Amino acid sequence: MSTTPAAPPSFEQLGLQPALVEALHALGYEEPTPIQRAALPPLLAGKDLLGIAATGTGKTAAFALPLLQRLTPGEHAAFSTSALVLVPTRELAMQVAEAIHRYGQKLGVSVLPIYGGQPMGQQLRVLKRGVDVVVATPGRALDHMRRQSLLLDSVRTVVLDEADEMLDMGFAEDLEALLEATPEEHQTALFSATLPPRIASIAERHLNEPVHVRIAKEKVAPGTGPRVRQTAYIVPRAFKAATLGRVLDVEAPTAAIVFCRTRTEVDELTVSLNGRGWRAQALHGGMDQAQRDRVLKQFKTHAIELLVATDVAARGLDIEKLSHVVNYDVPNAPEAYVHRIGRTGRAGREGVAITLAEPREHRLLRNIEKLTGQKIEVATVPTVADLRARRLELVRASLREALVAGELDSYRSVVESLASEFDLLEVAAAGVKLLHDAQVEGRDEEEEKDIPLVAPPTDRPSRSPHPGKDARTAARPGMRERPGAESRGPKRRTGPSEDFEMARLFIGVGRNAGVRPADLVGAIAGEAGVEGKRIGAIQIGDTHSLVEVPESMADQIVTALKQTTLRGKKVPVRRDRG
Repeated sequence: MSTTPAAPPSFEQLGLQPALVEALHALGYEEPTPIQRAALPPLLAGKDLLGIAATGTGKTAAFALPLLQRLTPGEHAAFSTSALVLVPTRELAMQVAEAIHRYGQKLGVSVLPIYGGQPMGQQLRVLKRGVDVVVATPGRALDHMRRQSLLLDSVRTVVLDEADEMLDMGFAEDLEALLEATPEEHQTALFSATLPPRIASIAERHLNEPVHVRIAKEKVAPGTGPRVRQTAYIVPRAFKAATLGRVLDVEAPTAAIVFCRTRTEVDELTVSLNGRGWRAQALHGGMDQAQRDRVLKQFKTHAIELLVATDVAARGLDIEKLSHVVNYDVPNAPEAYVHRIGRTGRAGREGVAITLAEPREHRLLRNIEKLTGQKIEVATVPTVADLRARRLELVRASLREALVAGELDSYRSVVESLASEFDLLEVAAAGVKLLHDAQVEGRDEEEEKDIPLVAPPTDRPSRSPHPGKDARTAARPGMRERPGAESRGPKRRTGPSEDFEMARLFIGVGRNAGVRPADLVGAIAGEAGVEGKRIGAIQIGDTHSLVEVPESMADQIVTALKQTTLRGKKVPVRRDRG
């Protein structure tokens, strides 16, 4: 006798209070992810937790929801906070702070992200009032702690998110200093994609009998799967909708499913796509069965071209001749990606899988490649010129079909009368123009604007346990190097993704102050939001250092470093004058 598998527990069943459950439903969350199901009960019970799970699995909600449920809004003094969340980059600080604000809005919770590149005065004004939750990069949190503008003596919860990334960026000493300053009695949650010895060591020293949570991966045989062309576009979040519209125009799918993470995103994107001239319908868990059946019937009869759906709503769908699957967000787990793209490329036909990834999500793409054993091509977003050329190609194809089909006699008289007045080629061109204009009518003008070009990222090179030990780089004239001097060699720029101009920055602190390459990488990555792998050669002298950075980001980095401290003090930072 077969048994039906038990449904996964809901947020209510996991112990969340009604106000938080209501906020999640309003945001379109349908059911907890595996990391949320595993982490919520112990964290709600006040236990420490060590969670091993990849980025994008829903970790933010896994630690943010218990954090919100356990704190009392407004219960803090000036310059104090009840919860401290440490993250590696300013982009992640902003994202996590925004998520916590959305989850806890009905509770009246105050949240402040603090990171380099943001005016210190603005942060001081908010901290002076006291904040329920501070989300910070380690360097800026340590700056405030030393200024006594961030007091940690009343912290009840500490979260280390993407701890392995923070260690890779040189924040180990900052993390230790911050953790040592927190009260002995508090809850700590540490999340990491991997569990190297350094993470295990931090957990052993700072976590009290933690619950261990590891999200196991499904086993997928390498190289298995349908015939699918897999492409990813790296694009800032603000330009995702415009990018999707442009990519769809170039790809011209006959039938596609666009996957989103939440109901809210599904509804908003459906409106956007219809505004761009596509026939799209939403499908998510907030719809009743009659609405669901109606949408599926429209899709199967090709009355609509795009189905915008959540994973939960799309379960069990069996749609033949699906030409494209689009991941509007990188899926929560590599296994979800495999399941999604398995819906296309069936019965010997070739399918297309398109993924829109934010710059910081490139690691998720690498995780997917490792799981599937298949390469995901990182492509450049089509330009306006590409879009126009593709539209003309579609017009040409439509005209060719009409010519092959024949039955044009009733239109000949129009052409003949115009041919007596105009060149026949001009008459044909006018017809093409009218057809082209009719096809693009109603398209959003936003799609004609430029979309920022983001260079396809490459994997972070492995770091030596002793930074600079094996580096071979020539010192700048006038800089005294000695045996054991710390430096980092210039990056190889052999591929198109690394083809960018470099600028050299002068930073007025060096070996005499104990500065290491990891300190400089950590400061630039954490305070200016620049990925560590984009930083080039580092040369450290006795009193100053030289660092190669992308030319396009040099001024941004100078501004950010001027507003922070290195080794506890302000230092001069400028472009190197040679």
